[in-house]
Amino acid sequence: MTDVAVRRPGPRAFAQMLICELKTVARDTAGLIVPIGLPMLILVMNASSAGDQVVAHGRTALDVFVLPLVFTMVVATTGVVNMPGLLAYYRRAGILRRLGVTPASPLMVLVAQAVVGMLQIAVGVAAAWVLAVVAFGANPPVRVGVALGVLALTVAAMYAVGLIVAALAPTPNSAVAIGLTAFFLMGATGGMFGGVSNLPEAVAVTGQWLPFGAGLQALSAAWVGAPLGAAQVIGLGVSTVLGTVIAAVFFRWD
Repeated sequence: MTDVAVRRPGPRAFAQMLICELKTVARDTAGLIVPIGLPMLILVMNASSAGDQVVAHGRTALDVFVLPLVFTMVVATTGVVNMPGLLAYYRRAGILRRLGVTPASPLMVLVAQAVVGMLQIAVGVAAAWVLAVVAFGANPPVRVGVALGVLALTVAAMYAVGLIVAALAPTPNSAVAIGLTAFFLMGATGGMFGGVSNLPEAVAVTGQWLPFGAGLQALSAAWVGAPLGAAQVIGLGVSTVLGTVIAAVFFRWD
């Protein structure tokens, strides 16, 4: 019997899948509006008053508190709410199972989703930044490189949490519900609704280690030029590794 070599999809096939994923995300109106529109609404509502309050190194409350919050919200809504819902839909529709018996791998969908999500995050962050600079005179971070590194680590941590949601959620609706619950729990303990000083000490400390609070505080530190807290960096790193491991163990392709 002659062995038939199976050709794995090349760059052209992945590019086609990437285009399909882009079209899917573009058709999801809520998935576009929420990660970009909601953070920008928060920015507009708080920019006027925060832009006059100088915190340190010429950076205002808009720079140090509002912009990190807006960027963290863009990342969290994309990674924890949007992405799990799409993957759960693909599983429920049998798309991942059908890909598993073709030369293409379901892993290609995960990679394509990650790329599309990063593009969506880049658009959301860029739109918020342009609006903040043009309309409200926002300033760049004192430590630009650190801020970019923290943002990348926050993306990885949020996507790891989103993969856990996608792995455990049985249906697309439950994925969105679980993702929203995780988003609001992390946000409430991490400073999305105001300072954490009014929270119980145990809750506030926990929020500093979770991806939302850790990313928000680390971005604020980079903006004002302060040293990064060990809890924030470790929290983001542990969330990324632990989330990826848990998702790999429990993820189902069908």
